Amino acid sequence: MPKSPAPLPFDLKSLEVFLAVCDTGTMSAAARALAMTQPAISQSIAELELGLGFKLFDRDVRPLALTIAGNLLRQRASVLIAEAREISPLLRETERSKLPIIRVGLVDSLTRALTMPLAPYLATIAEEVSILSGLTALHAGDLLTRRLDLFLGVDDLEDWTGLERWQLAKEPYCLLLPKGTRIPRTVADLKKLATALPLIRFSARSQTGLQIDAHLRRLGLAMPRSYEFDNPYAVTRMVADCRGFAISTPLCVRESALANAGVVATRLPGPKFSRTLTLVARHRELGRIPRDLSEMARRTLADLLSDGVSAGDEG
Repeated sequence: MPKSPAPLPFDLKSLEVFLAVCDTGTMSAAARALAMTQPAISQSIAELELGLGFKLFDRDVRPLALTIAGNLLRQRASVLIAEAREISPLLRETERSKLPIIRVGLVDSLTRALTMPLAPYLATIAEEVSILSGLTALHAGDLLTRRLDLFLGVDDLEDWTGLERWQLAKEPYCLLLPKGTRIPRTVADLKKLATALPLIRFSARSQTGLQIDAHLRRLGLAMPRSYEFDNPYAVTRMVADCRGFAISTPLCVRESALANAGVVATRLPGPKFSRTLTLVARHRELGRIPRDLSEMARRTLADLLSDGVSAGDEG
């Protein structure tokens, strides 16, 4: 479980008082500007210095001079206060119309499937729509640091609190073979196949790659790391060009747009093995939007997965 963040040593009001003293040069002038008493101003500054553990003003000169720590805080506090003052106008604008911007991350294997269904809906709720494709791990980091508002992919943030999750689809992993390759029916057959053809891997930087590696270890299959790629197109292209075989998913194959380009997708021998696709957002920050977006994505993915994976023999 991640550690709770340490409490902040200040609040916005104390920063506002600090900036007023910086701008006016004296505690008394700041008190007049903020309609406060001078003792209240002095106490706020003293508590701010105590919480931060640094002196902010050189009190031996008049008007008050800032210390090095005080100068740094003034720069950062000015930005924080300016952004805080923008919140109320933005909220009033949202009440009247749309969000200023919504930023959505899509795992690579969902880009072709979901970009067009989601983009028109997002345009009805936000003035600016940003849809970014990439690895789930990158999207997860951007969600936690507020560079994204939500992402759709393989959830690797189960240990984090303060998030809401909406399951979109569960799809089986499948075996991807060059056309004409004899289809393995057992794990022993799969092991034999790996002696004839290299495994084209999804990168271990991706959740899909990590899940496949873990499954192979459970099966006791040690396969050389000959090739690995970050995206479904590269993996499927290598198989289509008879450079090896892969473990993939129906949506990954669809994303590559190479389903009819010399590859066969069939059932993976051994125990069933699947991945779950999830929409993840910060808890209750976007109202009904994550739920509505997940329902739309769920319907789209259900239609795409309804045909399943071909299990016909080749070779």
